Amino acid sequence: MKKILLFLCLFCVVFSGLSYGVEVSLEKTEKEAQKTKLVPCLSHLFDLRKGPDGVFLAYPSFVCVDNAANQIYVIDSGHSRVVIYTADGYPLYVMDRNRKVEAPAGLFIDDKGFIYLCQVKTNGQVKGRISIFDPCLRWRKDMFFTGFDGAEKFIPRTVAVSRNGRIYVSGDGFKGVLVLDHEGRFLHMISPEDEILEVRGKADICAVYIDRKGRIYLLSEGYGRVYVYDADEKFLFKFAQKGGSSGKLSRPQALAVDENTQRIYVVDYLRHTVSVFDYNGKYLFEFGGKGWSPGWFQYPTYICIDTAGRVLVADTFNQRVQVLKVKVYEGIEEKIKTLRPSLPFKLRLKKKK
Repeated sequence: MKKILLFLCLFCVVFSGLSYGVEVSLEKTEKEAQKTKLVPCLSHLFDLRKGPDGVFLAYPSFVCVDNAANQIYVIDSGHSRVVIYTADGYPLYVMDRNRKVEAPAGLFIDDKGFIYLCQVKTNGQVKGRISIFDPCLRWRKDMFFTGFDGAEKFIPRTVAVSRNGRIYVSGDGFKGVLVLDHEGRFLHMISPEDEILEVRGKADICAVYIDRKGRIYLLSEGYGRVYVYDADEKFLFKFAQKGGSSGKLSRPQALAVDENTQRIYVVDYLRHTVSVFDYNGKYLFEFGGKGWSPGWFQYPTYICIDTAGRVLVADTFNQRVQVLKVKVYEGIEEKIKTLRPSLPFKLRLKKKK
């Protein structure tokens, strides 16, 4: 009898030690399984849907903000016009054929209030061009493209102007971005090379963007990549990759930088989402998805962020521009669930003091 009691005591001691070891490994596994991530919370502020004439927007493809005048510019592609709104969404004015706006594609407003408007080929004008308007919306001149191969067929899509007056223009399906002087004369190209599916070539650039620090961003739809240069056009780094899942870009169309948080927002036409990266190109989170409700998109094509941190998205096939506020919280994501031993009796694992 004494031998049996002794054996049971030894068994209990060994099992209790084993349970302690199991508890420690479980706690460690649970801690490793938990990872902090950023969780976006969207507030829908309002939509832009009509012009001052009461006509609904038709396939709005572009949106930007004149921070100095506190106004919003929307390209209403279906009506070939530019609609201007107040910051709170009240429609003010229309730039159309009466203002020499025939086929607008993208625009940029410099610090002095001058508007650089990309215009594509139309019946009225056989060549793509950059039209310049003064702060009073009066047409000043057109810049046509010369001095490089394919200039006669070049179709401008987005434009950005640096503080030193250089004009950067991306074109439909064009390999690289044009660099022009302040008069529109061709200087050179920036043509990043990259590799996809083990094939190397020059990347197509669908959008160009310049932030307040002067960094130049070139976005490639075909490669699903962003190429970043400094103000002197020195290559810094590239980020993102082609794909159809979170953290990847399927058919990116445009990007913008939140100067307050230094986060980079990229709108993805085919995934109906906005992917967000930090200032070094690390993926953080995404929001959106295909839908019709506030905060959801249907083939969005452009994005901009104003000085108040509001996110404006050209929600093209939903026939609107959404104005959103994005707040970000830290959350805990459990990647795996802890597996506990299956025993024929109930056992509470508890770390000994």
